[in-house]
Amino acid sequence: MTTHTPRRLGHRTPVVAAIVAIVLLLGGGTAHADPAGPTDYRSEILSIEPATPSIAIDVIGGDSFVRLRAESGTEVMVLGYFGEPYLWFLPDGDVRENQNSPTTYQNEERYGADAPDFASADAEPDWETVASAGTYAWHDHRAHWMQPIRPAGQEPGDQILEQVIPIEVDGDPVSVTVISTWEPEPSMLPAIAGGIVGAIVVGAAAWWSRRNAAWAVALTPIALAATLAGWWQYSSLPSETDPRLVWPLLPALALAACVAAVPLRTRSPFAALAAGLVASSELIVWAFIKRDGLSAAIVPTDAPQWFERFVLVAAFVAGVGGVAIALYRLFLATPGTTAAAAAT
Repeated sequence: MTTHTPRRLGHRTPVVAAIVAIVLLLGGGTAHADPAGPTDYRSEILSIEPATPSIAIDVIGGDSFVRLRAESGTEVMVLGYFGEPYLWFLPDGDVRENQNSPTTYQNEERYGADAPDFASADAEPDWETVASAGTYAWHDHRAHWMQPIRPAGQEPGDQILEQVIPIEVDGDPVSVTVISTWEPEPSMLPAIAGGIVGAIVVGAAAWWSRRNAAWAVALTPIALAATLAGWWQYSSLPSETDPRLVWPLLPALALAACVAAVPLRTRSPFAALAAGLVASSELIVWAFIKRDGLSAAIVPTDAPQWFERFVLVAAFVAGVGGVAIALYRLFLATPGTTAAAAAT
């Protein structure tokens, strides 16, 4: 009767730990200052008065950014909070931002930021080109709730604000009225379903790990779905809103690690194990970064909201299970553990 002896991988445990540390640093060090994030409020354009067919305005990311499109040959001036020139849409399609406008700096953070001393509503505009093709999206405090706490005396379903963004179209004043509504909490059914699927994947990986060093292949469907969700969200937002590259990058790396584990299973079981640990860690970090989307009413993505929450929980559960499997295999592979098992 042949007795299976686990390969001695314990002396390589520090290498695995270093890999995981790199993964965690990668996931935690790519945040932008104020990208569109999950929110409980939906802002919409109520009216444009007087109506003009040469522009189109909407709100993207739930309530995060106002986006304006101007037809070629149309000149638009967006006024700042103090009535000063803030954004200038030129007839040739270029879009310029006034670097001397206090609004430019106050819009850098969702709840406002201090403007430098030189920025003044009375200062001569200092224009810097920020976009072309007559389209630009900017963070505007007049289009969202300006407090991190809930609106007092109101509840989900209520309209919480109505404000006007003043603009000029070909020299004529136009009022853009924005309203924002407190959205109800999302259904938890997609998250529950994602947890069940994640648990099934962990069970498959655990069974596979008993007979195949490339057990990380069981995580492949989850990593693929997470990559799709991340890329969908990243491509849903224009570049000026600073969408986070980490959204598609982390699950894509996890997917690559899963695929790499397959040919490594015979040549280097340790490398296959490390690939599985990397893939699992990437999924955990990705889910942690996006955790606010689990409870928020709106995730800034064109993907179905249920898909976003389903994949987030599935990735987290599968990632935690994958790390547990990898650590368990490392524990069994240490020389001390092998000797103790033989003695019993």
